[in-house]
Amino acid sequence: MTAIWHPFTQHALMPEQVFIDHAEGAYLYTKDGKRIIDGISSWWVNIHGHNHPKIAAAVQKQSTKLDQLIFAGFTHEPAEKLAAKLVEVTPPNITKVFYSDSGSTSVEVALKMALGYWAHKGKPRRGVVALEHAYHGDTFGTMSVGGRSVFNAPYEAFLFDVHRLPYPHPKREHETVEAFEKLLKEQGDDIAALIVEPLVLGAAGMMMYSAATLRALYDLCRRYGVIFIADEVMTGWGRTGTRWACEQAGVEPDIICSSKGLTSGFLPLAVTLASEEIYQAFYSTDRAKTFFHSSSFTGNPIACAAALAAVELWDEEPVLERIQTIHKQQAAMLPRLQARGDLENVRHLGTIVACDVRTSEQGYLSAVGPRLYRYFIENGVLLRPIGQTVYMLPPYCVTREDLDVIFSTLERALDALRDGELEQAA
Repeated sequence: MTAIWHPFTQHALMPEQVFIDHAEGAYLYTKDGKRIIDGISSWWVNIHGHNHPKIAAAVQKQSTKLDQLIFAGFTHEPAEKLAAKLVEVTPPNITKVFYSDSGSTSVEVALKMALGYWAHKGKPRRGVVALEHAYHGDTFGTMSVGGRSVFNAPYEAFLFDVHRLPYPHPKREHETVEAFEKLLKEQGDDIAALIVEPLVLGAAGMMMYSAATLRALYDLCRRYGVIFIADEVMTGWGRTGTRWACEQAGVEPDIICSSKGLTSGFLPLAVTLASEEIYQAFYSTDRAKTFFHSSSFTGNPIACAAALAAVELWDEEPVLERIQTIHKQQAAMLPRLQARGDLENVRHLGTIVACDVRTSEQGYLSAVGPRLYRYFIENGVLLRPIGQTVYMLPPYCVTREDLDVIFSTLERALDALRDGELEQAA
């Protein structure tokens, strides 16, 4: 019996966890030597694959030089170099980098920046706008801007209210834009910020929407002076086909949240990237206008060294070409899923493929997910369905043969589910 309490895990139903001994590239290896293809990049983070030698070397080198440092009043080379590199690869309006340690904290920081901006301007705005079904993290601020669901139901009474826009359903995306414009016309003087997951709502089930809609929401923010926050924690670093999803809409956010692929899974690190205008609202001889946020591990030197190495790989290796190759290979396989009568809403963006199982069991608690998950693991593939939604999001080092295995394993799992062979697997 383990002493560990695992995340997003109901131990009464899943008493045994898969023990991984080591990993390399696109593969996980269990304690007894079984190989598992990591079809979701270990929760979307290992974009360059596991244990990339360049990142490993950077971590090893930094660990013998400077391990940890208080980041208030001090700085160090990995943090400075990484910040400069991040400013270089983000839109021109982004000039400042604030470090934290997870996607949730990067969003918390963004919300505090946005609300603090208006407070320090002397015209406080309190309204925050978010999309229906959104997921931005599991801390209280991020749960507040996330959609109300089973994820946060026990804590709903403690969450602050936000204005919710309808999810941009295909052929009904104009309704989202119109709802936002109506809200701004009625309450624009109190709307501080809009926060969105650009192009893909990840934890909601890889729900996708168009770049045109993203651009329309951004344009309204510009027209009404509302801060635009792009939560690129999942969508950033090439997942949608471009380094940042916002690139596809020609959007320059005021604030960008990034984590996950930032270190390619080596160490926890996040950044909240801000425009000069946001920063200047806190820049003052008045100490009360200081941005009061930190954690003990803010700007950890080893994590920054890992991230710098991971970001530099974009210049040293053909990362975008690999993304394009994966996209083409997935596109060639997609008709196999589209032809199935037991699937609906088969969708594809960048290296993300997602589809919904036709079932009466809807939502995150659908028993379809655990049944399929167990089949995938038993057959050497890590795919972790979100309710009835199955998705794949592989590392960029994945091979054509790996993708063939992932697709064929998914097809066999769906066949088994259809034939009633997985009914007892949950």
